[in-house]
Formats: sequence, C-alpha cells, structure tokens
Amino acid sequence: MVAGARLRTAMTRLTLDQLNALPPADFVAALGEVFEHAPWVAEAAAAQRPFATVAALHAAMLQAVQAAPRETQLGFVRGHPELGSKVARAGALTDASQAEQGGLGLDRLSEAEFARFARLNAAYRARFGFPFIICVRRHTRDSILERFERRTHNDPQAELAAALAEIGLITRLRLVTLVDGPGAPKTDGRLSTHVLDTLHGRPAAGVRVELAEIGVSARGLLGDAVTDADGRTEAPLIAGAPLRIGRYELAFHIGAYFAAAGAASAEAPFLDVVPVRFAIAEAEGHYHVPLLATPWSYTTYRGN
Repeated sequence: MVAGARLRTAMTRLTLDQLNALPPADFVAALGEVFEHAPWVAEAAAAQRPFATVAALHAAMLQAVQAAPRETQLGFVRGHPELGSKVARAGALTDASQAEQGGLGLDRLSEAEFARFARLNAAYRARFGFPFIICVRRHTRDSILERFERRTHNDPQAELAAALAEIGLITRLRLVTLVDGPGAPKTDGRLSTHVLDTLHGRPAAGVRVELAEIGVSARGLLGDAVTDADGRTEAPLIAGAPLRIGRYELAFHIGAYFAAAGAASAEAPFLDVVPVRFAIAEAEGHYHVPLLATPWSYTTYRGN
C-alpha cells in the first residue's frame, strides 16, 4: 500500500483514451519509465495505437521487449537496479524503483541484511552479468531471499527468461497504477476472515484478530481488526494491492470472546488465542481463512 501511494504521487494518472490520442512524443514521455530506462519500449507501442484495453497496451510493450535482439534485452535488463544495494540506500533510483524497494524496506536494511544482499548480488551478477530482478511488490523479504538463492543456480538462458517474466509483472503493476481504462489486468489480491461460534451456532462478533508476517528476516504485526455482527472484519485484512508471497499468522482472541459470552467457566480458558499460520503463494489470489470455534476446539481451512 505504501509503495502504491508513492508511485501515484510520482506519476500523473491518465486515461487510456488520452494516451491513444497523444502525439507519439508525448505518449513516450508519459510511459517511457514504465519499463526501466527504456523509452524505446513505449516508442514501439505508440505505433500500434489505438489500444482497446490496458492489458492490450501492456502486451504490446512486452512484445517489443520479447522481439528485441538478445543483446538489446541484456542491455535492458542490466539497466535495472540491484536490490538492497548502495544505490538504493543513496536514493539514486527511478521514482518507481524507489517506491517499490522502499515499500519493503530494502532501502533501510540493517548492516547484516545489507551484507547478505551484497553477497547475493555479487554472486548473481558474477554468474549472469546482470542484476537479480523480481517484482518486489508481490513478495515478502523472506520470499525474495529464497528466490534469490534458488535462481542463482539457473542456467543463463533460463534466468534471462525469468528476469524478463518478472519485468512483465513489475511493469503490469506500474501501468495499472498509471493508466485508467477498460480491461486492466488483475494485479491485486485479497485476504479475509470469518469467525463462527459453533457452540451457539452463530457468527462470533467482537473477536479481535491480529495479522502478522512470520519469517526469518521479518516478524511484525501488519494490522488488527475486530469482527462485526456477521463474524467478519469491516474490511478485508489486505486488499487493493498484491498479496506479498510469504508466511503469515492470524491470531484469533477467542478466549476473551467466549468469556464475554459466559461460555468459559474455567478460571483459565482452555483456548485463549488461536494462532493460524499459513502461506500465501498467489499474489493476485483470494485467501479466505475462516475459524470455526468453541471454547475447547477449532477448525480452519482455505475458503472461497
């Protein structure tokens, strides 16, 4: 959410109709930095107007990259910044890259974290000759580090293809943030919950629910909410942005709920806070994590 807000302030949102009607030079000026330091991508797309949908515009820009000679592709990929590097620390990034890395705190790493990213960046660049690229807005820091380690073992051709695929995801998010129009590709996910009191056969209202990211490099509370009369939170726990791929925990304070309902007679309730740990693997998916509970038992699953 922070990254998206910063990106919107850095760019002026245009309609697709406006883009279709702009002179070529203005079209390139408006979209030239969607693909990092590569205005030639927007130049190629300008000649194919008008576009009926935002998805068609993005596909045309991607096609320009995919049709480019290998050396051009390599030069394009090499123009991207490293993650968590001295350049990021100094703020010497494009507005979009600064927002994306800053949204995950990669411009504020501890010395130990910075050293780990520096080691990974050096090993990756020595093997492939270009920086590691991943769509930061779709991942937690742990998820990025896991893929950093894994992809370093790819062969060069497979890794170039992986880098270009990630650029497709990065630019899709940038374009949707920048352009308002029909047929926008899906870029956001949704995390929601629902608490049911199966002792009384009703929704559980007033249950405090905490959401935290659980990982090696980051453990932190992302937010909390209280269920309403329908046993749901007033708004989804996460919405309007990609779900970051990673591991999470929902903590349901059902002990206090059942005590308030007069259903917990023991001085210390058997169930107090129920933690549900789960993983998100689909950044644009809908994850519904309900809890069905009594004072002595609970059930959870991935719902619709």
